[in-house]
Amino acid sequence: MKKFLSILFIFCFQLTLAQEVSNYYLIRHAEKDRADSNNSNPGLTEKGHQRALHWGTVFEKIELDAIYTTNYLRTIHTAMPTADNKGLVLHYYDPRNLNSAEFKAVTKGKNILIVGHSNTTPEFANAILGEEKFGPMPDHVNSYLYVITCIGQKTSAHIFTIE
Repeated sequence: MKKFLSILFIFCFQLTLAQEVSNYYLIRHAEKDRADSNNSNPGLTEKGHQRALHWGTVFEKIELDAIYTTNYLRTIHTAMPTADNKGLVLHYYDPRNLNSAEFKAVTKGKNILIVGHSNTTPEFANAILGEEKFGPMPDHVNSYLYVITCIGQKTSAHIFTIE
């Protein structure tokens, strides 16, 4: 029986290795500058710049293949410290036009960081999952990290608060 369990474990382990693993890390942009309510494309506050640097250290030991961000100053500035640390260029996505099947096909087997907004980050996470797991993110929260892992047809999703 012990030998059978060992063989079963090795078979299952090899089956998992044979499947491509995709990891998606989704964050919201850091604290934006709200000084000018007419500015639709504000940058970050000083606290936001510090958080962006902190995200860079959070992802320091995580291998990333690509970073996707919306084309707004606050998301770009949030992603840049991590991109600079990793030597990666930013890829832009349109949060109003998400094709999750196409995105998953392009990013299959890769580790991807996605920087979005309070309304688009949970939406994008749900699109990758193919289910409505995550609800709206409060507008004042900039510390959530959504982690989605896809192995074959199986997915797991978790949310963490990174201060």
